[in-house]
Amino acid sequence: MSEIKADILTKVIKKRHSATHKGDYGRVLLIGGNENYGGAIIMATEGALNTGAGLVAVATHSLNLTALHARDPEAMYLDWRDHNLASLIGKVDVVVCGPGLGTGKFAKQILQLIGEYTTSKQTLVLDANALDILAQERQLLPKHAGTIVLTPHQMEWQRLSGIKIPYQTDSANLAAFNELIDQQKAILVLKSNQTHVYDNQGRVFVNPTGNPGMATGGMGDTLAGIIGGFTAQFGGELDSVLAAVYLHSLAGDVLAQNNYVVKPTSLSELLSQLMQQYASK
Repeated sequence: MSEIKADILTKVIKKRHSATHKGDYGRVLLIGGNENYGGAIIMATEGALNTGAGLVAVATHSLNLTALHARDPEAMYLDWRDHNLASLIGKVDVVVCGPGLGTGKFAKQILQLIGEYTTSKQTLVLDANALDILAQERQLLPKHAGTIVLTPHQMEWQRLSGIKIPYQTDSANLAAFNELIDQQKAILVLKSNQTHVYDNQGRVFVNPTGNPGMATGGMGDTLAGIIGGFTAQFGGELDSVLAAVYLHSLAGDVLAQNNYVVKPTSLSELLSQLMQQYASK
């Protein structure tokens, strides 16, 4: 097991050059936010926007349009029942699915659609309700994405893997992860007070940053969006995911110096400033 260190940020985050445009910094599609949980997909969206994804689209329930555009006018909106969603899935670099998605029939149809239209050139980040659905129906796990990133907290991982929280050791987690995703490039981000990151080559990384002020609703949704923003810009490799995990907690630690509770939306606001500090040539 290796510890994630701050130098992962300078390794991954690159200084932006003049002769570039928004298309050079990745296209992210976030899918989620039913009629009760619009905030989840908005917080994920802010994670992607504030880490610099060039183009961000959000497919969500129509009830969320006003709130989304009031907070984040940079994001393109699509009603998730629109037939154009299928074609949009195939056109982006990264799909983030799950925050506030729900677990009903329509949510399962969304996962089926993703499975049909994602390609080997894309990264797929599955979070929250998407993982709850997979725990019930593993056959809905998309098979064609270039890289799949799973981002469960420990209870979601218990439902998905069958391993109870006290027994979630590195060896047990790796065995369950490899059984779940066979012969495909994949990364598991197991969120806890010390998040562990696994790949299906058997490597294990632990994140030393983070604090209890971050134990609040929406923190995981924000991380999913940050991972989406990083993999869209810097590629769907393990280093991009490690950097996203580290930056997320680093921002939380900076805010915790003067705040008892770290709000996910406040954390997102700090991301761009921290990235500028660590951007390499």
